[in-house]
Amino acid sequence: MHYSNRWSQRRASSDPFTDLLFNALLGFTFLFLIAVLFMNPISKKAIINPKAEYIISLNWPDNDPNDLDIWVEDPSGNIIWFRNKEAGLVHLDRDDRGNINDTIDFDGKTIDNPLNQEIVTIRGIVPGEYTVNVHYYETMNQAPVPANVTVSKVNPKLTVAFYGETILQRKGDESTVTRFTVNRDGDVIGINHLPKSIVIF
Repeated sequence: MHYSNRWSQRRASSDPFTDLLFNALLGFTFLFLIAVLFMNPISKKAIINPKAEYIISLNWPDNDPNDLDIWVEDPSGNIIWFRNKEAGLVHLDRDDRGNINDTIDFDGKTIDNPLNQEIVTIRGIVPGEYTVNVHYYETMNQAPVPANVTVSKVNPKLTVAFYGETILQRKGDESTVTRFTVNRDGDVIGINHLPKSIVIF
């Protein structure tokens, strides 16, 4: 009988500690499940242009202070530029202003971003001719600026449909880098460089 009482007292004294451990484990499990549930929405926000069929990129030398702009006209006559960033299925996803917006504030520090690049996406197959022009919008040093344009077809795999270069000599210059046609199957055909002005100012 004496032994039974000692065992009961020992069991009673250990119950609060066991309960504490159990509650702590339960709490950690709950927090882990909440963290897992919130992981997927965050990663989805990082996806850019999930439905792009074509990507058009304009690049000019890193750290060049001058501001070039990409202009795209779609088969319906819509013109995409920095003041009209979307029309139809064509979107200007990145507008670069040379050195003006080439800094990023991160963790209380200002970091320089030397990349000069503008990105346009076409988010569906619309047959017809597209015109891609580059405009020398603003100059900081009065120097000519070399630029290149790449047109990539995204689906079913990423392929470069066009790559071309141009040199813009002075502020205000406009260059037709490429005109290409998308057929009903989504293939890029009929590439040419016939000049066509689409800059509207």
